[in-house]
Amino acid sequence: MVRKQVQCSNENGVLRIKLVLVDLVSALKSASPLSPKTLPASGERQNNRQMNPLWKQIVIQTTLRGKRQKTNKKNRFSNFELAKGYREFLIVLKRQVKDFFLIAIGIFSASFGFKGFLLTNNFIDGGATGISLLISALTEIPLYQLIICVNIPFIILAYNIMGKQFAIKTALAITGLSICLATVSFPNVTNDNLLVAVFGGFFLGAGIGLAIRGGAVIDGTEVLAIYLSKKLGTTIGDIVILINVTIFGAAAYFLGIEVALYSMITYLAASKTLDFLVEGIDEYIGVTIVALHSKEIRQMIINEMGHDVTIYSGKRGYDQQGEAKEIDIIYTVITRLEINKLNTEIEKIEPTAFVVMNSVKDTKGGMIKKRPLKH
Repeated sequence: MVRKQVQCSNENGVLRIKLVLVDLVSALKSASPLSPKTLPASGERQNNRQMNPLWKQIVIQTTLRGKRQKTNKKNRFSNFELAKGYREFLIVLKRQVKDFFLIAIGIFSASFGFKGFLLTNNFIDGGATGISLLISALTEIPLYQLIICVNIPFIILAYNIMGKQFAIKTALAITGLSICLATVSFPNVTNDNLLVAVFGGFFLGAGIGLAIRGGAVIDGTEVLAIYLSKKLGTTIGDIVILINVTIFGAAAYFLGIEVALYSMITYLAASKTLDFLVEGIDEYIGVTIVALHSKEIRQMIINEMGHDVTIYSGKRGYDQQGEAKEIDIIYTVITRLEINKLNTEIEKIEPTAFVVMNSVKDTKGGMIKKRPLKH
């Protein structure tokens, strides 16, 4: 009898412990901000629980805008989608901040080249800036007004062939350059013609190059050259040379042969500095991409950037398991104005992708000259 009472009391104790554990688990589930159905993978649980509601709304209204699930009537995003959108938002934000500083430094560098060297000696450069300088030297119209007026057609052209984002960045960069020329004063550094030509071109080219690194241009001639090269089937270099020959010919006629010759030195210094700042990038860039998510990157290049791709079948040379795995290698050709966008989009898909870029003298055929470019 005593043994049966002890066994009964033990069973009652175990039952009580089970009931307490069940109540504890229920309390924890009810206190959790995420219901069991919406719990993400174990690696994402902690990050999503800590997401601030304000950041959540920002991610939904920016990165995830337009990506709502069609099958979900309540338009709710899973925790995995929120985490991925948050990561993409940080990548874009970091890129935009970097672009802002590059364009801002480029604006001040170009302004210093203009007001510290070129304007006081009536020297000009090639492209849209050269047209503005030439008109400013022949008339009493301030340069900061001409910079905007001359570049307006190129901004509209950039919107049509490069896309809305690139056109907005370019418009803001040119407006910033105009404001800087109108409000910021720079000292006249020297009156020596050779120094003015060399260093004026250097600072002007540095400004244009930094703006290109930031995803914009402060001289719209290159946009025109890309457009005409696609329409006429010629190279971008030929178009640029033709434009600059016309500008320097006008300078020789209106300002004199000596000023035109010094202006050519200015142009050479600016172009070499520009090429150096964009890491020796030529008109077209051949890009080779080795990535695990090659399918997503291929679709992005075709659909988002409007370029064709070539797929090579290859094998990874290094593997920890000692087996060479097969992998698709992507090759495409872009313009140097699209490098910033391509790097951003690849980083969104696969930050560890191996990307190699080489200069391409020119291309013929393919989507590079047949489809409108997007930016």
